[in-house]
Amino acid sequence: MSQITQDIEMIEVAKSAAGAPWDAINPESAARMRAQNKFKTGLDIAQYTADIMRADMAAYDEDSSQYTQSLGCWHGFIGQQKLISIKKHFDGKTDRRYLYLSGWMVAALRSDFGPLPDQSMHEKTSVAGLVEELYTFLRQADARELGGLFRQLDAAREAGDVNQQDLIQDKIDNHVTHVVPIIADIDAGFGNAEATYLMAKQMIEAGACCLQIENQVADEKQCGHQDGKVTVPHADFHAKLRALRYAFLELGIDNGIIVARTDSQGAGLTKEIAVVKEPGDQGDIYNSYLDVEEIDVADMAEGDVCFNRDGKLVRPKRLPSGLYQFREGTGEDRCVFDCIEAINAGADLLWIETEKPHIGQIKEMMDGVREVHPNAKLVYNNSPSFNWTLNFRQQAYDAMVAAGKDVSAYDRANLMSAEYDETELSASADEKIRTFQADASREAGIFHHLITLPTYHTAALSTDNLAKEYFGDQGMLGYVANVQRKEIRQGIACVKHQNMSGSDMGDDHKEYFAGENALKAAGEANTSNQFD
Repeated sequence: MSQITQDIEMIEVAKSAAGAPWDAINPESAARMRAQNKFKTGLDIAQYTADIMRADMAAYDEDSSQYTQSLGCWHGFIGQQKLISIKKHFDGKTDRRYLYLSGWMVAALRSDFGPLPDQSMHEKTSVAGLVEELYTFLRQADARELGGLFRQLDAAREAGDVNQQDLIQDKIDNHVTHVVPIIADIDAGFGNAEATYLMAKQMIEAGACCLQIENQVADEKQCGHQDGKVTVPHADFHAKLRALRYAFLELGIDNGIIVARTDSQGAGLTKEIAVVKEPGDQGDIYNSYLDVEEIDVADMAEGDVCFNRDGKLVRPKRLPSGLYQFREGTGEDRCVFDCIEAINAGADLLWIETEKPHIGQIKEMMDGVREVHPNAKLVYNNSPSFNWTLNFRQQAYDAMVAAGKDVSAYDRANLMSAEYDETELSASADEKIRTFQADASREAGIFHHLITLPTYHTAALSTDNLAKEYFGDQGMLGYVANVQRKEIRQGIACVKHQNMSGSDMGDDHKEYFAGENALKAAGEANTSNQFD
């Protein structure tokens, strides 16, 4: 017996017990509303999606071709349309396709202060608010899709078409939800471990099953692809990892996922010298990467900070800001150490922020991590901050040189030039970009590929094109030919924007609530009928 049939029967029992006051209640209508609202709370969503992610992680361990992907979405509507599109193009399924919630886009697009750089300056509650908003829109997508199926079922019943009724009922009974896991960016925790815990609870309660946190200082956090990044000792970072775990456990999401991000590859500074309890411990290794000089006690200046290393007095290089500097060329080694220690501290997934998309570089670091933790898995930022065309053309050029091929037709310093767009080098680079995710997942342990802020760029690009045409010579044709007509031809559901906004669902409810007295919007005069 299907779930909706069970619900109808249960509501029938409740209606019978209530007596005459419930005479106008239709159990099937109530069951339909229940089906359209699969998830009653954000915690229901968090548990459902955590189960999905854990199953996907296990599948990846068995077969690296089973990697997962996501796109960053800065608004509930954008996330909704992404999932509607995925279901449309991939056989009605959402398998291994998630949402990413970028702190960068929250700062740039969702802060009450206005557009901000990604420096943890936006409101602490804004990410949790966006998680809730995204899931509100995804749940509405469920309700809209099921509402359409219910109306089709009613039409088949009215026509007496039993076969069609069975087909539609099967779609209802096996409906695939638009709700998928969200990997949510908690930045550097916005304060101490207690602040991190409190914010984590809000995000989990909103539906997040996976939280990503980075090892930068909370008060001077920078975008991962900008300069001036400052890391913290492992003891500080791991306290926040434990805070996230406690938040998951308190709320009953025992299998919640923590992504530990290291920014050490591009971070040359630390705010603190780590505490050392014994030689060779975590703090000692952290300090071993500092840029120091050996001095005598007599050489100490007023206010100098010095410490003992292997029986010698050393002075770390300290900037006027009070920050301490790491040695050049230690970034990748620090990343490996960070990742090993993060897993030791309870992280489920890793994130290494790199300065370029280079599989060899990522693999080298992950090989070091996997010597200690063989099943270590990466979440990787396929960032729009990379010039993908330039990076991969450079890699293609270098590969041609290594293979002894003639590269005299190319200027490596100018490979972004459009004159190379139709060349062998360009084709080779583009093919490597196309297969980057599959190749990196196979060779470098990347379980999840995300693009942090693609919809920031798509919104800008599409708006530029529309503005240029609509306010120029094309006038109204700029909208009709390049927006509306394409929506119709491509089957974009939003061409019926009234339906997308919930008008038809509202009509269903009006009929449930008021019966034949319902004043519906979907009559013959509704211009949405022009798009049938």
